[in-house]
Order: sequence, then C-alpha cells, then structure tokens
Amino acid sequence: MASSPSVHPVHLVLTVIGADRPGLVDRLSQLVAEHGGNWERSQMARLGGKFAGIVEVSITAGAAGALETTLDALGDAGLHVTVERTDPGPAVAGPRLVISLVGTDRPGLVHAVAGALADVGANIEELVTATTDAPMAGGTLFEATVTVALPDDVTADDVRTRLEAIADRLMVDIDVDVDRDIDRDIDRDIDRDIDRDVDPGTDPQGR
Repeated sequence: MASSPSVHPVHLVLTVIGADRPGLVDRLSQLVAEHGGNWERSQMARLGGKFAGIVEVSITAGAAGALETTLDALGDAGLHVTVERTDPGPAVAGPRLVISLVGTDRPGLVHAVAGALADVGANIEELVTATTDAPMAGGTLFEATVTVALPDDVTADDVRTRLEAIADRLMVDIDVDVDRDIDRDIDRDIDRDIDRDVDPGTDPQGR
C-alpha cells in the first residue's frame, strides 16, 4: 500500500537574520523540533551586529506548511526567516578542491577569485571568509576557504594555474588541495534514504 504524500520528507532552506541576542538558535530549533523537523546542515554567525544564518531542514510534507507559517510569525519578534523548498538532488560526481587564500584585505578579492573559478567551470559549494587585525603587517588580513566541485574535464592543475596567474597581482597566497572527504555526500544521501523510512517524530537525536 502506497504511503500518503503528506508523510514524504521535503527539504527546506531557511535564511535567518535578526538583531543579535541570546536564545535565537534555541527558539528557532525549538520550532523546527515541535513540527517534527530535522535540523541538518547550517551555518550561522554574528555579522555587523546582526545574527544571520542558513539552515537546511527536512520535514514531512504535511507539516512543512505549518512550520513555514510559524517561522514567518517570528518577524514580529525581530527575527526574519525566509523559507525555500528545495530538492537536494544527487551528489556532484566530479572531484572537489579546497582552496585557501590569505592576504592583505582589499576590495575585489572575492570577485577576482570567484571569476577565475567561474572561468574554468568550477562550482563554488562553500565559501567562508574572515578579516582579522594584523598589526605586524600594518593592516587587515583577509582569509578565505573555498570548496569547489569541478566538471569532469577540469583538473586541479587547471585551477592552480588559473589562480596562480592572479595571486601575484592580488598579493595573496593561494593553496589548492584535493578534498579527500569524498564520501561525505554519499553518506548524506544514504542518511536521507534512511530518513524517508523513519517517522520524523521518533528522531533518536531528539532534534
């Protein structure tokens, strides 16, 4: 007998922003848990006095609408949440690289690196940046870590060559390493397949 479509899991991507204060994550995660949702991947940070983040949540189709309505109401308390339904799709099969960049902060660094990666067809999957005071260098230090997926016809050497061509001009150090953690997306897909057969109300991790 076919199961009801309402119990099939759907994936939501939440974008969150609000004035930073204690308890924001607690309140958000409480609402997800109360609706039987599973908090999966997330990245959150305090940026310019605001608390901002993105969260991927899996939840049954029947409960997704109620969660969206509840999250929208958080705007009255100053926490603004937008929700997009998404299909995770299959894992990208191509090789992955982790690119590390360090140099004196200046306008245009991210644009230059992103443009070089786009030119070779590399897809940016994750980008983390930060600036720190560097008194010994007489300025501000910019650091970035970029995870990219490559098409089958592009190699790590192609990316290195492209980035080395702009590194001197940008006055930054750039390292390119092959991401050895190739099983992470496969494991995640397996977990999602298992989750489809598990009642989200019985999440053993209690999220």
